[in-house]
Amino acid sequence: QVQLVESGGGLVQAGGSLRLSCAASGMIFSINAMGWFRQAPGKQRELVATITRGKSTNYADSVKGRFTISRDNAKNTVYLQMNSLKPEDTAVYYCYTAQLGNDYWGQGTQVTVSS
Repeated sequence: QVQLVESGGGLVQAGGSLRLSCAASGMIFSINAMGWFRQAPGKQRELVATITRGKSTNYADSVKGRFTISRDNAKNTVYLQMNSLKPEDTAVYYCYTAQLGNDYWGQGTQVTVSS
């Protein structure tokens, strides 16, 4: 089992910044990709960004140029730096990883951007 614990959400004004963190623990053998998804009220969960163990990244078009994903492999931790936040970024943000065919999700952290 892998546990993911997120932190760093909160309330911020439009144009502001937040940094999310997600630490993986437990029986970690071969985690490659880690990432962030988000789900706004009444909407489906959507990909925000992913990063491989080799630091290759992928971003949703809606966050390119504003969000940066990074990771510390030694700490099994992934980060999401969110700049120039917009009200439409308001959502619950979930950390994600997979190992040996199993998907793992964090409990989610609320990000609210006020206009």
